Amino acid sequence: MSDPRRPVLSSLAVAAVQVVGTVAAGQRQPDRVHLDALGYALLLLGPALLLFRHRHPAAVMAGATAVTVGYLAAGYPYGPAFASLAVAFFTAVQHGRRRTAWACGGAFYLAQLLLPYALPNTLPNGVQRPNGWQELGIAGILLLIATGAELARVSRERVAATRAAAEEARRRRADEERLRMARELHDILAHSLSLIHVQAGVALELVDSRPEQARTALATIKAASKEALGEVRQVLGTLRGPEATAAPRTPAPGLDRLDELVEQAGRAGLAVTLLPEGAPQEAPAAVQRAAFRIVQEALTNVIRHSAARTATVALAREGEALTVRVEDPGPAGSSEVGGSGAGLIGMRERAAAFGGTLEAGPHGTGFRVRAHLPTRGDE
Repeated sequence: MSDPRRPVLSSLAVAAVQVVGTVAAGQRQPDRVHLDALGYALLLLGPALLLFRHRHPAAVMAGATAVTVGYLAAGYPYGPAFASLAVAFFTAVQHGRRRTAWACGGAFYLAQLLLPYALPNTLPNGVQRPNGWQELGIAGILLLIATGAELARVSRERVAATRAAAEEARRRRADEERLRMARELHDILAHSLSLIHVQAGVALELVDSRPEQARTALATIKAASKEALGEVRQVLGTLRGPEATAAPRTPAPGLDRLDELVEQAGRAGLAVTLLPEGAPQEAPAAVQRAAFRIVQEALTNVIRHSAARTATVALAREGEALTVRVEDPGPAGSSEVGGSGAGLIGMRERAAAFGGTLEAGPHGTGFRVRAHLPTRGDE
């Protein structure tokens, strides 16, 4: 918020410059009318109008023009009497009143140029009309004022545009970060809750007939929920900023943690065969994290939507790309296997974030997910 004292202090400064400067300049202009009460009043009226320049820039510009024209028409000395007009012009341009500012500036120049000839009787005897050098000096001053005001306007607009672009970029990064966290949370919760759902069903079926196996299912539920809670805390901790984020409880998701996914899927009754090829762990960390989440979501979909009890995960480094393939023999156990849900959308978005592609659809009697993730430039 702007300081309300600034217009008052600056107006006082302009008044001091106009009065003191004009008195000093008038001592070297014996051909002009000596300052009297009216002259001093006109010198002070312009700065007084400047008190309202931010609220009514166009009206103040017109008023300052009229006061300055009246001052010069009365034959008073030249000097810094233009100061209030300059400040009013500058302020009007900055507030978007450019037409008013230029119109008043042009009107002032024409008025001070023509008034001595249109109203010759208004000048006391002995007062000379402005000569060519004086007119040229006035024109130069007006041009300097106008140029400075326009340059300041352009600079101000450029700064405003830069700030707007920076704010838009900040909002875009925030949106991207929220989307990233939403994907992370979806992958974490969908995988863990699917595993918990399956194991809870096993425990319910076996609690009476085979309590030991039911106990194993409950232990799996406990471990999966504990791991999910830790990962959720990790993701949500980023919302509090770096200072509030606790140390990670689990390693960042990467291809070196695929064995954990295989083990978790095994506890849910899905036997997964892992076929790493071509040193996929040499891929950048961000690409590995995306590949991990794609495999996690694909296995979750097999557990939730397929009757298959086996699946194959194959990874290969092909040139400057990492390919990920997850297949199950089927058959489908749910009508949602076609992949119109948020899981497949999230996988496609993860691949697209690296300029890659993801294909998902029926493969024989089962289902296949294949992602192509470029690795160049993502170190």
